Amino acid sequence: MDYFLKLFLSGTAKGSIYALIALGYTMVYGIVQLINFAHGEVYMIGGFTALIMGGYLSAMGLPIPLVLLLSIVAAVVYSSAFGFTIERLAYRPLRNKPRLSALISAIGISMILQNFVLLAQTEKYLSFPSYLPELPFLLPVREYINSTQLIILVTTSIIMVGLTILIKFTRMGKAMRATAQDKHMAQLVGVNINQVISVTFVIGSALAAIGGVLICSYMGQINYYIGFVAGIKAFVAAVLGGIGSIPGAVLGSFILGWTETLGTGYISSDYEDAFAFIILILILILKPDGILGKNQKQKV
Repeated sequence: MDYFLKLFLSGTAKGSIYALIALGYTMVYGIVQLINFAHGEVYMIGGFTALIMGGYLSAMGLPIPLVLLLSIVAAVVYSSAFGFTIERLAYRPLRNKPRLSALISAIGISMILQNFVLLAQTEKYLSFPSYLPELPFLLPVREYINSTQLIILVTTSIIMVGLTILIKFTRMGKAMRATAQDKHMAQLVGVNINQVISVTFVIGSALAAIGGVLICSYMGQINYYIGFVAGIKAFVAAVLGGIGSIPGAVLGSFILGWTETLGTGYISSDYEDAFAFIILILILILKPDGILGKNQKQKV
């Protein structure tokens, strides 16, 4: 039972990271019906930004908490700028074109960003320092959950609550929901859908950047390819929960995190990445719309 609890809590922390990335996928898809395959690379860029900024600030002798805070802020700002630029240059001109055009553009941007970081950094894994503090009160239960996992869970929970408040109770959130429901009608009532879509990309990129900093601090390493793997898994989580559904993205992320940790713990760690795709195949066969997804009928 102790072993199961340890794996379960580890899977919950991993699912929290997937949720931060999957929320970006599902928000963009819900509004513009686009799978942003470059989203994982934005997550990776957030991690590298924090690594570079953290190293620079640490060399200046700043205290670790301040280094962590400033590194996260830098990662969020830089990744958000990338998200905004990608939407403006690569997706907006293709918004009224066939969906396949935007999909090809997204894959192209993903490859460009991967190779950009590969040339700027290295193909090898780099050590990522853990800026997350140790929490003394967790010492009695450290065999079940460590400080980093708890910080990840708390941070993700706060972000999810804030995102829910933003979408349900703010003017921008109402504009997002109106745009997702009917873009043409939203324009008629005065909603600036270009601004709404840009803000959606910025928010999704910021969430991915925070996830990048947290998971790299947890794993202790980073390289240019981590965005592709994490992005694919987060996409699977979004599809599992129901693409376009924010609660579905969160639920799917936790299910994927639990499946991976329990599968590696009781079966084999060699199949960790395969579990995500096994789940994807099963959900597409049994419930293509996802757990919380709605079956939307389209006129032909």
